[in-house]
Amino acid sequence: MADPAAFAFARSDFPEGFVFGAATAAYQIEGARFGGAGPCHWDSFAATPGNVVRAEDGATACDHYHRWEADLDLMRDAGLDAYRFSMSWARVMPEGRGAVNREGLDFYDRLVDGMLARGLQPWATLYHWELPSALSDLGGWRNRDIAGWFADYVTLVMRRVGDRIHAAAPVNEPWCVAWLGHFLGLHAPGFRDIRAAARAMHHVLLAHGTAIQAMRALGHGNLGAVLNFEYAAPVDDSAAARQAARLYDAIYNRWFAGGIFAQSYPEAALAGLEPHMPANWQDDFATIGEKLDWVGINYYTRKLIAADPASPWPRLREVPGPLPKTDMGWEIYPDGLYHFLTWLSRVAAPRLPIYVTENGLAAATPREDVERIAFLDAHVAAARRAMAQGVDLRGYFVWSLLDNYEWAAGYEKRFGLVHVDFDTLERQPKASYHALRAALAG
Repeated sequence: MADPAAFAFARSDFPEGFVFGAATAAYQIEGARFGGAGPCHWDSFAATPGNVVRAEDGATACDHYHRWEADLDLMRDAGLDAYRFSMSWARVMPEGRGAVNREGLDFYDRLVDGMLARGLQPWATLYHWELPSALSDLGGWRNRDIAGWFADYVTLVMRRVGDRIHAAAPVNEPWCVAWLGHFLGLHAPGFRDIRAAARAMHHVLLAHGTAIQAMRALGHGNLGAVLNFEYAAPVDDSAAARQAARLYDAIYNRWFAGGIFAQSYPEAALAGLEPHMPANWQDDFATIGEKLDWVGINYYTRKLIAADPASPWPRLREVPGPLPKTDMGWEIYPDGLYHFLTWLSRVAAPRLPIYVTENGLAAATPREDVERIAFLDAHVAAARRAMAQGVDLRGYFVWSLLDNYEWAAGYEKRFGLVHVDFDTLERQPKASYHALRAALAG
């Protein structure tokens, strides 16, 4: 009988050089009130009633800003190879442009050196959702100028630390930046506006491309894109449900992969978004499609989709599914990870190495932690199945190292390998941490 407190895989099951890591995000762990960081649109979003559980924000978070050395020790002691972290635009440039916060740059300098001193590869994300408030005031992701502002920030920070970065990606999960924040209104800036969403959907990819150009100009390599994917399944076998699921897939998955890898957007999504797109958007694909060295996939769940003909476009809705769910209410569906790994490898981005850059679950079980172990085990098994089918998968990053600020869910949802007491900020490795350490040592 399998041990529920142990993983079924070991490092020896993977090719030499396969990367195991953990991932975090700046606003979720650092503590935005420390070190001269400027305000960001998540601060004001959280301060607006009804947006975030208990109106909690990232002001203190896990205080990684002061506790980073101990947090890096946790990763080293777990036997991890890499740390996928993000840098805060608002920490480095409090107004988003102009004046530089030297204390913020110094922090990332120390952090990167600390990774290297512990044998951890630094995997940098340049934007994980903390847009400086001053740029939000100028239209944020609705404003085409953000692509240039972002490239300037990327140039500044990569001039400082880029010589020691192992791999870098400009934007974490463009769908969340654009659709979740501008159409569904569930993340900052909290818009529910199709015109804002269409422009953000395009400008976030334009900013991705300008950032890749900026890093190439500095001589940096090993640059990728980190996209999130959700498996869209029709709620039943009706033609209407199948069409709705295909449209959900077009908006969520194929829009961003298509823009980057095929220099085109899916027609199903354009049917609703094109009237609201910025002028001459078709001319930007040469920048959006800048050559990459790898692609990262963030995967958590599937969604059951039904047609909703009485509502405006996209005329669909999510329906609760029958599978076991995480504390986020997300269905556990490892086959979706297998699907997207094989789809990226064979259709969307053939010949590009792939990394699972985020995978994990929310579960409030700090001691036994069997749900997290079972979830990660099943998804690693799906990844190994894809590798057996020829997928060039080269690494797997767990989300997340620490329990942290889970955006609109506040501090309620716990994704960490390490439990954090948000009153004392004490760290306590969970059973999943110990199981992963044993698997990587075996």
